[in-house]
Amino acid sequence: MSDLNETLAAAMEIDGAIGVALADYESGLCLGTAGSRVGFDLEVAAAGNSEVVRSKRKVMTSLNLDDRIEDILITLGREYHLIFPQTGTTLFLYMAFDRKKANLALARHKLAGLIKELTV
Repeated sequence: MSDLNETLAAAMEIDGAIGVALADYESGLCLGTAGSRVGFDLEVAAAGNSEVVRSKRKVMTSLNLDDRIEDILITLGREYHLIFPQTGTTLFLYMAFDRKKANLALARHKLAGLIKELTV
């Protein structure tokens, strides 16, 4: 089990990491952040991505999909943005990566483990 600060620090060690946030998708509240760069507000990004998670869950309900979201990948021209909901809670890890420096498969693997071990 890992606490929030340990989880955020471990996430920032992943190659290509730009920034990471833990947020609640029901409220949009950001519980913690690490990293980032000038002009990239992780709290705003986390709140905005709360809407992405809520929208996907709403669509799943409309389609009667009895399943869970493992992760959501948003691919931009220069970045990957990954969203990892935590099973059984309303929390999710949001993380941005530089596409030139990141190994997407390894990043997904590491983030899946981090969110699974996180205790808040």
